[in-house]
Amino acid sequence: MRINWRLIHAAQNSYAALSAACEQDGYLLHPVDFPQDDVTCYSLNSINASRYRDEITAADCITIVGGPHATAYPHKTAEYADYVVAGEGEFTLPRLLAQIEGGRDGKIPGVATGTWYEPADSCVRLDAYPPFSRKQGYVEISRGCPFSCGYCQTPNIFGHCMRHRTIDAIAAYANRYRDSRFVSPNAFAYGSDGIHPRFEKIERLFKKLEHRIYFGTFPSEVRPEFICEESLGLVTRYCSNTKIHFGAQSGSNVVLERLRRGHTVEDVIRAVELCNEASITPVVDFIVGLPFETDTDQKMTLELIQWVTRYGKVHVHRFLPLPGTLLAGTTARSLLPETEKICGKLAYSGKLTGSWNDPEIRFFRHPSNDIP
Repeated sequence: MRINWRLIHAAQNSYAALSAACEQDGYLLHPVDFPQDDVTCYSLNSINASRYRDEITAADCITIVGGPHATAYPHKTAEYADYVVAGEGEFTLPRLLAQIEGGRDGKIPGVATGTWYEPADSCVRLDAYPPFSRKQGYVEISRGCPFSCGYCQTPNIFGHCMRHRTIDAIAAYANRYRDSRFVSPNAFAYGSDGIHPRFEKIERLFKKLEHRIYFGTFPSEVRPEFICEESLGLVTRYCSNTKIHFGAQSGSNVVLERLRRGHTVEDVIRAVELCNEASITPVVDFIVGLPFETDTDQKMTLELIQWVTRYGKVHVHRFLPLPGTLLAGTTARSLLPETEKICGKLAYSGKLTGSWNDPEIRFFRHPSNDIP
């Protein structure tokens, strides 16, 4: 049985991880640019799903769809895909492939079909699966997030309990690269519960790595309240990146509370100031157009954006309601003329990236300022 993986730019690291997991069970995922016999696998997010729906529907082969969109909408996705993997795929996908190869119905936990669905009854232990094999990818060091930010799909996919790959396992794969880069919802939370940092574990990890380390920057951003003298000291002592990427999201504490961000505007300001003192450039994410954002809230965010650009750079997203989040089904509010004007001016000067008008752009191309 030939198994194919539909190449989609936004799912490159998913391909690396799932290809490695499937190889352990003897299944090779062949990269393809269109669906082919016998089986073709897709990983879709909620933006690109509509681009591939017709292709999947018309495919003359067995189709398997996973990813954030499939996890949020397993039943809807099963209307056009033969099988849907909801949630983590490392354990479920090889089991499903074995079912298909054996002529069975594929009705296993974590899989949806047109008439059947049972949620997964397990979670992935990261050390049980390599982060990549023949298809190279970043080393994922942590999964899960204890926070419930209203716009974020991460807890819905990976849960609220953080899981970590062990230091030895991370080093074994990261040391294969000249540059060590990592995937994490909050790199500075490595080894911890996601709320109370364990910086001694991060230092132990750094001491195991043999080449250049990039930590706290793309694709392992951090949270502002985890930026302190100790965490920045680890970066300046061991790492090669000169930027730290973290999310502020709003300049209004009222908005941050409604988003359930778990930090304040003051945490953001302190993080920027500490980065400046450590000669590290802060790259700060903001969301504009949140559905409950008042004119005053948006102006406060705009003021904070302008202040941050005195010390670093900002990346601005237009709010997009994603399925499986607390704000799913809501509508983005309009932007004030001064918001569009100032964002445009800052973008022209090289201080701001992202798209404050078209929210979909960030799902197809990562901002250039994320590269340290």
